[in-house]
Amino acid sequence: MSIVLLGSTSGSITLQEPAVAGTTVLDLPATSGTVMISGNMPAFSAYQANATNTSVPSATFTKITLDAEEFDTANCFASSRFTPNVAGYYQINGNIQINNSSTSYNGIVSIFKNGSRYKDGNYAPLTSFSSFLSVSCLVYLNGSTDYVELYGYQNSGGTLTSNGGQTYSYLTGSLVRNA
Repeated sequence: MSIVLLGSTSGSITLQEPAVAGTTVLDLPATSGTVMISGNMPAFSAYQANATNTSVPSATFTKITLDAEEFDTANCFASSRFTPNVAGYYQINGNIQINNSSTSYNGIVSIFKNGSRYKDGNYAPLTSFSSFLSVSCLVYLNGSTDYVELYGYQNSGGTLTSNGGQTYSYLTGSLVRNA
């Protein structure tokens, strides 16, 4: 069996396998950009290593150090920042765990885009020893200069720390649709 490429004046390409008991046709419309297949879609998962804690001063948005990777399919994650090489819409998810001994405080976890606050997740009164804060959003990134980072905020009146480990403080992302 072989696959045949058939072009047309409509700007589409048809991949057509030889008919066995019917025909299956895949039409790819003519659009600008790159046809994405599972092998070239940027995706990553990074986290704060167990031995690393990020100090989060009171009333200050602070970038969370993400110094370990589970995977980075297109080598787009570095220095706690995701800068994809394909323009499109990305699903970004983040979580931090803030250590606290007894002080009540409010906490926020945020996605920053290009150094500015883009989307907030939880904004919650927190009192327990380890409080989890999560954020999730869909964001357009231009594939060259746009980037996202994970930030934490707390207002306990003192400095608290984020907890390291791949289940505690992390950022993940994947291309959902190219531009």
